[in-house]
Amino acid sequence: MGSFLFMLPVLVLHAGAWPDLGQSKQRAQKCVRCCSPMGPPAAVPAPSSRMSNYPSWVMPRLQPTIDITILKGEKGESGEKGQSGVSGKEGMPGERGYRGRKGQKGQIGLPGNSCKHVYEAFSVGRKKVLHSSDYFQDVTFDTEFVNLYKHFNMFTGRFSCYVAGIYFFNLNVHTWNFKETYLHLMRNDQEAAILYTQPSDRSIMQSQSLMLDLEEGDEVWVRMFKRERENAIYSEENDIYITFNGHLIKSAED
Repeated sequence: MGSFLFMLPVLVLHAGAWPDLGQSKQRAQKCVRCCSPMGPPAAVPAPSSRMSNYPSWVMPRLQPTIDITILKGEKGESGEKGQSGVSGKEGMPGERGYRGRKGQKGQIGLPGNSCKHVYEAFSVGRKKVLHSSDYFQDVTFDTEFVNLYKHFNMFTGRFSCYVAGIYFFNLNVHTWNFKETYLHLMRNDQEAAILYTQPSDRSIMQSQSLMLDLEEGDEVWVRMFKRERENAIYSEENDIYITFNGHLIKSAED
């Protein structure tokens, strides 16, 4: 009897803690008419409206989750490299970059060839007068001023080129009164320049200069040319009026 009295207050307190429990039990037992006998059935409220007053009856929403690590397979092998695509259009030049650091000093190079200067020069004169006796007549010289390496032949009156390059030549003569002066400055067998003076009652100094691009083995000399008139050049034993000069300006190797 004592144990029964002890449990009674506990049950009463438990029912007070859940007031909706007794009412819901009574509503569940009470019959509610939802339609009249002559009319169509009344609309049944949606479950959500009927169950909104009873939070304990709301159905839980299931949100299934899938573990991707279970479905993911092992990593496959790499495929073959595909073909290169078509090259795109060339882009605009970029901005100039920063100046790089100064590099290290390079190694000393091989020694170069020493500067070698080549010289060619001659200067000769004639003291004797010369009258043209043939149609063509070589002019020789009897006085040697400069004859470097003896490349000017005093017997033939010809300069032989041993160093190819550009040369300067100059010819000076004294004309004879009332006689024509007609000379050719020759390169091998071709006339390179002409020195000419018409007959006059006065004798004058006449000059001709030119530059020639010579090859090794070429010869330069002076030739007298005779026409209808008498041709002559004047000089004296004590004075030299006829001179022929030449020198190398620039060799072909420079």
